Amino acid sequence: MIDLRSDTVTKPTDEMRKAIATAPVGDDVFGEDPTVNKLQEKVAGLLGKERAIYVSSGTMGNLLSVKALTKPGDEVILEAESHIIHYEGAGTAMICGVQLRPIAGKRGAITPEQILPAIRPDDHHYPRSALISLENTHNRWGGAVLPLDLIREIRALADEKGLKMHMDGARLFNAQIASGVSAREYAKYFDTVTICFSKGLGAPMGSMIASDAETIDTVHRFRKMVGGGQRQVGIVAAAALYALDHHVSRLADDHKRARRLADALAKMPGVSIHPEEVETNIVIFDVSASLMTPLDIVTKMGERSILMLPFGETRIRCVIHLGVSEQDISETISAFLEVFKK
Repeated sequence: MIDLRSDTVTKPTDEMRKAIATAPVGDDVFGEDPTVNKLQEKVAGLLGKERAIYVSSGTMGNLLSVKALTKPGDEVILEAESHIIHYEGAGTAMICGVQLRPIAGKRGAITPEQILPAIRPDDHHYPRSALISLENTHNRWGGAVLPLDLIREIRALADEKGLKMHMDGARLFNAQIASGVSAREYAKYFDTVTICFSKGLGAPMGSMIASDAETIDTVHRFRKMVGGGQRQVGIVAAAALYALDHHVSRLADDHKRARRLADALAKMPGVSIHPEEVETNIVIFDVSASLMTPLDIVTKMGERSILMLPFGETRIRCVIHLGVSEQDISETISAFLEVFKK
């Protein structure tokens, strides 16, 4: 079985399992788990922040970051296809009490010129604009990398207008590998940054929020409120530490294989894709000209033991990860050729 549904389907490697099995642990609610403490210090250092805190998922990381940087009744400005809008169960509305102000972007990017008119005037008729959230890389825009210069410009506008900034960096290390810009350099322009260990890095679970010490203390309180305090977290923190030490540079292999798949798809009848836009590990392509629905194609590929997901009414998404080899890409290309020729 070749599973291209998401990079969340990865399984721990044998070496990662050894790290899990031998991890020293303690009670993290008491702050006594040495492995999660080590992970938090490592991530804070990597991202150039004072502190970091472990959370169970990227969704929890985004939720608690928004909660820490806003007050009920505030408004968050973000790109219209952001993960926070589409895949996080309206948690920001339910738990944070904030309103989202989506802006239609291009490849996941919104510009200062778009953001400026979305910032509310100081008038009690309006919600208070409090936060700008950016996603890097951007999931629904095919793993697109946000340009650093654009982030700098948005930060300058945020400072001018008194807004905070959050980065959903679930795949931040994919951005680092693709662009050559360090995660630390990206992170310096944001008040809170999340990273995820259970996607391209291949750990079984877990995410991290990095920020200044005061904000992390606030996040810690909110984490407790939503039931996010855990005990011997070192078991999963060990997997994350192993991933940071061994699985970051290899993300380049995923990017190369994704581009190889995109190049092949671009030559197939009925497929529309721009391979040059496949910057990282996500391949999204349109099949409306094939006279088949995405579900038809996904079903036919599933019959060939290759899994992927429909992505809207006309598109399909494939995600490359450490469980996908060069041979797997070859077999996937062959299967696609067979399906589209028929």
